[in-house]
Amino acid sequence: MKAIVYTTYGHPDVLQLREVAKPVLKDNQVPVKVHASSANALDFRRFEKASLLGRFLDGVLLKAINTVIGADIAGQVEAVGAGVTQFKPGDEVFGQSKGARGAFAEYACADENEVALKPANLSFEVAAAVPVAATTALHGLRDAGQIHSVAKVLVNGAADGVGTFAVQIAKAFGAKVTGVCSSRNLDMVRSIGADHVIDYTREDFTRSDKTYDVILDVIGKSSFSLCWLLLISSKKPTNFPLQFPLF
Repeated sequence: MKAIVYTTYGHPDVLQLREVAKPVLKDNQVPVKVHASSANALDFRRFEKASLLGRFLDGVLLKAINTVIGADIAGQVEAVGAGVTQFKPGDEVFGQSKGARGAFAEYACADENEVALKPANLSFEVAAAVPVAATTALHGLRDAGQIHSVAKVLVNGAADGVGTFAVQIAKAFGAKVTGVCSSRNLDMVRSIGADHVIDYTREDFTRSDKTYDVILDVIGKSSFSLCWLLLISSKKPTNFPLQFPLF
């Protein structure tokens, strides 16, 4: 089958289209004929690898060099492993190929619990844009942020992949949402549900006196200490997070 692989670290031109063997199906997996995939930071950081620690983990422990990249998948189930009970051949599914990266290929294997039936009203292309970005936003707001119906939420990076999902998920929880984005995206962020928008080219939200229950910094470039000051007292974390290189 044809697939996109990387053999070294660097810019996107290190990626190569190659003929590779089809993935080997395990008992708890489904092989998916890929109709669409999407690119995330999770993908391009696999072959950029600025971190020495990341290169060690990736190349030595994970043995990811010379392998297919890509996490988001949308396609059709071709067969099922012996232990699979939720799907049958022909099912249209979407999700993540986390256990064995390989969505940028004609076929990818995914664990049974990593995919779900694709809603009939979604195209493969739309469904493929959901998994990584949407679950990242959901985890940040629901699990880490413990969002509730009366929360005041700020999303920094409200116009990017994770950010657009975060605005809509926060609104679905009943929160009041402030989105931070560039001038050209203000109307779009309003249109997906933001109650307030901040143009970061004109205003630094960390210098405001407004407070929030949850601040989801999708961009990851804001000062943690300044964001901490904007949190409502009962929501302030007791420990500062440790930040490690992304790899």
